[in-house]
Amino acid sequence: MLKKLSLAIFATAFVGLTVPTSGAQSDLVMAPKFEVDPNFPLELPKHWVTGMSVGVAVDEQDHVWMVHRPPTISTNERGADQDPPTGECCTSAPPVMEFDQTGKLLRHWGGQVAGAPYEWPLSNHGLWIDKKGIVWIGANHNSDSHILKFTKDGKFIAQFGKAGAPTNSNDPVNFGSPAKIMVDDTRNEAYIADGYRNKRVVVIDTETGARKRTWGAYGNVPDDASLGRYVPGEKPTQQFRGPVHCAMLSADDLVYVCDRQSNRVQVFTREGKFVSEMIIAPKTGGDGSIWDIAFSKDPAQKWMFIADGKNERVYIVDRKKMEMVSSFGDGGRQPGQWFGAHSIAIDSKGNLYTVETYEGRRLQKFVYKGEQMVPRWQGVPWPVKK
Repeated sequence: MLKKLSLAIFATAFVGLTVPTSGAQSDLVMAPKFEVDPNFPLELPKHWVTGMSVGVAVDEQDHVWMVHRPPTISTNERGADQDPPTGECCTSAPPVMEFDQTGKLLRHWGGQVAGAPYEWPLSNHGLWIDKKGIVWIGANHNSDSHILKFTKDGKFIAQFGKAGAPTNSNDPVNFGSPAKIMVDDTRNEAYIADGYRNKRVVVIDTETGARKRTWGAYGNVPDDASLGRYVPGEKPTQQFRGPVHCAMLSADDLVYVCDRQSNRVQVFTREGKFVSEMIIAPKTGGDGSIWDIAFSKDPAQKWMFIADGKNERVYIVDRKKMEMVSSFGDGGRQPGQWFGAHSIAIDSKGNLYTVETYEGRRLQKFVYKGEQMVPRWQGVPWPVKK
């Protein structure tokens, strides 16, 4: 059965999917529809501003969490932080922030604290909240070889790996700039997208950090040899080009891996056996098209939402068929647009949340409006005037 599924999806995946750019009414499809909420989140206190925003997650209470990088905020933006201050505006927001469903700020913390028993990443990256309420944080600086665990109040729990430690894709202890963590709460396993330097998925025990299994592209033993820049039309590489940007476990125990600069999603069993792959926007160069993944909240997880921070889209994919049905969004500064759509998460009601890196630097909410007949490309999802 697995072989048949793989062949069916493989045939679909390599048709050469491109980014839809038109919304002809004659080409409508049934798919989820969203509207941006321009009032989310609410105003931050104390003249806070955010830097490159590189992780978003939703917890069991439907609270929305984000992580950003204060060091990426320019001196010009942090006038109130200078000594002496050069103006009333502005100051850096703490790296980790929690919001309720209205966008109200609830908790905030993070960063290195003198004498603390952990090593805050030089470049924090990725965020996950497990069902126990533990906050997991990854990292992608060249010297970040570790991941961190905290309570929701910011109390340190554990660090797996050591900052600055040399590593490779078969290292049993350290990581290579790990991009994202996803926790399987039923089995106490964490899937690490590892990463920016390493080229693997690694599964660890959530309590001890012990490595349980590791694999590279197509289930191969991972190899760190440079693959060079992606060339459109090239034969798919037998290793992840990277960064390995996400590794997401579905309800039916399939692992979906973002091989970002190869513009592909690869699918595996929990044990790392290759099932299928899908390429989206194959002509995309530079940063690539596959940045992050979220699954719809129905029991079958019918839909897969893929954030593309290069073409500035969210793709809506039929997960079983591995077919892109529709997409929405565009590049820009206004609500519903992105620049560097980096991470994506979903709440229990089906609303989506994104954060943006580079010059985007913000959190946005997209309200789920149900499945409707929509164009292949839905454009910027402005609220419909009533």
